[in-house]
Amino acid sequence: MRVGYLGPAGTFSEEAVARFPRTSQAERVAFASFADAYEAALRGEVDAALLPVENSLEGAVGATLDLLVHRPGLRIGAEWMLPVEQHLLARAGTRLEGVRRVLSHPQALGQCTAWLRERLPGVPLEHTPSTADAARHAAEEAAAAAVGSRAAAERYGLALLAESIQDSSENFTRFVLVGRGDPAPTGRDRTSIAFTLDRDRPGGLYEVIAEFATRRINLSRIESRPTKKAMGHYVFFLDFEGHRAESDCADALAGVRRQVHMMLLLGSYPRA
Repeated sequence: MRVGYLGPAGTFSEEAVARFPRTSQAERVAFASFADAYEAALRGEVDAALLPVENSLEGAVGATLDLLVHRPGLRIGAEWMLPVEQHLLARAGTRLEGVRRVLSHPQALGQCTAWLRERLPGVPLEHTPSTADAARHAAEEAAAAAVGSRAAAERYGLALLAESIQDSSENFTRFVLVGRGDPAPTGRDRTSIAFTLDRDRPGGLYEVIAEFATRRINLSRIESRPTKKAMGHYVFFLDFEGHRAESDCADALAGVRRQVHMMLLLGSYPRA
């Protein structure tokens, strides 16, 4: 099995691939972006891609949600919760007062907002494609520091200038394995869908939620993203407990289809 992930080596995505039992023995293939990993799975160059979909501190990973909707063809086949610990990495001998810029992926910087504001006020925060890429830059520049993992520090020969700087100890990232598989029900599943509403129909979102409420199906997530077509047009993402093949879930999905303008089934898969 070949699994794509956001590289280079040393990212949290690589750690997720290594620790997730479904992918731990797979051949890891690094890509420069979430989109590159997803497209490789879509073309069949890898069997699946493991992508972050949400973080307990920073919320949804919009890039992954957009791919699932705007580049349909893959389904979520599994999920994995990775505990995330962020550290401030710099070259050995660097002092905190000597840091002139901090680099990392936007999600990682967002997870450490309070600490960075308090301990490094006024220091510019610069985005990089990944936490590992930030570590690589920090290894090349004395006045730069990176927010990233312990694995990235070890890989690029960096010291931990400060440990566990995330805004909460309860920091988890949910990853989804996307590919062409279609898992059978396990009795402990989650289903993800995306849909758009007819903007001229009042109460549309209420009617969708009612399809699940009347059947006592638990919703675990609902949020929206712009359709990227016009202001005020949104795609809604909804997760519920159960498998689409179960009778009550199948009935709810049939009801949703009657209420919405467009619906995509993103996958039914075992809950983490």
